[in-house]
Amino acid sequence: MSWMILAHLIDWWLKSEFSWLQSLTSKILDPIGASGFLFISGLSITLSYRNKTIKTSITRDFNTRIVRNSYLLRAFFIFIIAMIYNIIISLSLKDLSWIWTWYVLLTAAISLFMTWPLLKTPRFFRILLGIIILILNEILLSILLPYDGDSNLFGLFFHILYHNIYQDPILTFFPFFLFGTVIGDTIFRTFFLNQSEEDKKRSFGYNFLIPSIICGVFLIALGMLLNFPTFLMRRSFSWAIYSIGIDVFLISIFLIFEVFEIIRPHKSYKFLFYYSYYSLTIYLAHNFLYFLFFQQLNVINI
Repeated sequence: MSWMILAHLIDWWLKSEFSWLQSLTSKILDPIGASGFLFISGLSITLSYRNKTIKTSITRDFNTRIVRNSYLLRAFFIFIIAMIYNIIISLSLKDLSWIWTWYVLLTAAISLFMTWPLLKTPRFFRILLGIIILILNEILLSILLPYDGDSNLFGLFFHILYHNIYQDPILTFFPFFLFGTVIGDTIFRTFFLNQSEEDKKRSFGYNFLIPSIICGVFLIALGMLLNFPTFLMRRSFSWAIYSIGIDVFLISIFLIFEVFEIIRPHKSYKFLFYYSYYSLTIYLAHNFLYFLFFQQLNVINI
């Protein structure tokens, strides 16, 4: 989320002659932008769902219907916010076609709806489905791209699936959310189904850390080799593979510090508790910064 905000500010505030900085930072950090946000969203929603599922078995006042309703209510709430956001953008652009645009909030909401029936499926099935969607996305995009803006059936399909292609189209980014649910399930099995701290660390090393680092490095290398040296071309198939590898690798590294307590700060989760409520507000509110230094800053003062 921090990177998405920073990317917007660079795009809005930088003078046009320094646009190369925006291009450079996007190529380097884009894999942890919207893609990383959706990856973490899939991971965290899975942990939340598994915890609530366990709660239904030990608390009589908490059942699967409540879990389902709270999940779908969250998805619906984000969808409404996303549509309001899109309507404001479309009115500012004086183009109502932008009401249906794949900004990250809309992508997150639709991903939540699509994932609900998949949370009960095996992890292997979700991995396979994610790969199929990535391949299908490449095929559909090559077919529909020539019809961008056309007032026919193919143009309608392009608008529904890919408007705007430079944002976060669902078929490109839903696999990130889906793979995040797989990592979330793996983390849950590692940390919540093992009793002792020693068992958790041992299970983390063998069942999570080693496979995830190998997988992450493999995907990074595969993404680079598929389209070297232009593998960082945003939204391409090679970029998607590379970005998934980056996300998997980074979450593995971060968890090493947590599990083995390499750094031992005094932990207070109160900030994170409140941030979970206000992060959406922060993301929405940063759009007002558009007007603050619009195309006024150079490479030094940005």
